Amino acid sequence: MAGKRGIAGARLLARRSQDTKGGNAAHADAWDRSSADGLAVWRDSYLDQLGARNYSEGTIEGRRDSIKVFLNWCAERDLARAVQITRPILEAYQRWLWKYQKADGKRLGWSTQRQRVSTLKDWFKWMTKQNVLMHNPASEIELPRMEKRLPGSALTLAQIEALLAVPSVADPLGIRDRAMLELFYSCGLRRTELCQLELPDFNTDRRTIHVRRGKGKKDRVVPVGERAVQWIEKYVVEVRPRLCLDTRTQAIFLTGYGGPFNPDVVSRMVSSFMEKAGLAGKGSCHMLRHTCATHMLEGGADIRYIQQLLGHEKLETTAIYTEVNIRQLQDVHARCHPSGRLASVPGTA
Repeated sequence: MAGKRGIAGARLLARRSQDTKGGNAAHADAWDRSSADGLAVWRDSYLDQLGARNYSEGTIEGRRDSIKVFLNWCAERDLARAVQITRPILEAYQRWLWKYQKADGKRLGWSTQRQRVSTLKDWFKWMTKQNVLMHNPASEIELPRMEKRLPGSALTLAQIEALLAVPSVADPLGIRDRAMLELFYSCGLRRTELCQLELPDFNTDRRTIHVRRGKGKKDRVVPVGERAVQWIEKYVVEVRPRLCLDTRTQAIFLTGYGGPFNPDVVSRMVSSFMEKAGLAGKGSCHMLRHTCATHMLEGGADIRYIQQLLGHEKLETTAIYTEVNIRQLQDVHARCHPSGRLASVPGTA
């Protein structure tokens, strides 16, 4: 399995190097590991078994961070052993998460709170199965209710064209940037998926992209629009050879330094393009993904095809686009509601 590249990969390697040096565990967190049932001891084992079960690196890192917050909270209260953790303690921690304020004074989002508590529920369930605990103190902890928020309005066709026109195609890097934007809009890729694309993944003849190791480590093949294909071909033929410093590099999109992109860098790039197109505050890469799905739905695409395009595991995740597709609802309203059939208001032209 290929690992992360660029800055993300460097951070991951650095973190791993802290965990293992010379074959012996090296812990810089200062958590107490003197007891056999120490929370820190079983935190290490839990993360190891997630890797052995082929969980994605992103999932493992997310759970690592969630447990880190909890262990730091426990350390301030002299709680170091698994047997010391009870349901009231976990409920107190959950209340602390709810009241916690970040540096900007804002509280944690409900999704963040839910993710951190959910990680603890899974961790303590696993420790109970390992006979570290006689019973699971987190079994009856209730997760915070999620807010059902609709995503922002998708970009219009005019806004998309304005955004695509931002990169200067007179500049080689502008051709690269235009190809990336075209691909985002055409296929609805996630930013990480675009950064991981390699030359063999792009099939010019079939006009498809093979997305490897998508979310949940799932592969899928998606179609690419003809315009996006032309821009990618132009970039690969005219620009990429000038950026590539090592012929062994397979990534399609390369930075000015000749290496693969980091997803955070791509997000900043797209946000900058949005601002230059007069779309500041509209979002970044995910907005193009959202716009791709919305425009396809408005064009009559079946939601199951959109699900396959976006790589959603559950249809319910894709179904959110049916809730924000106001244009179709307006058409139905105009046909079916009595007020939609009134010719005019008296006294108006």
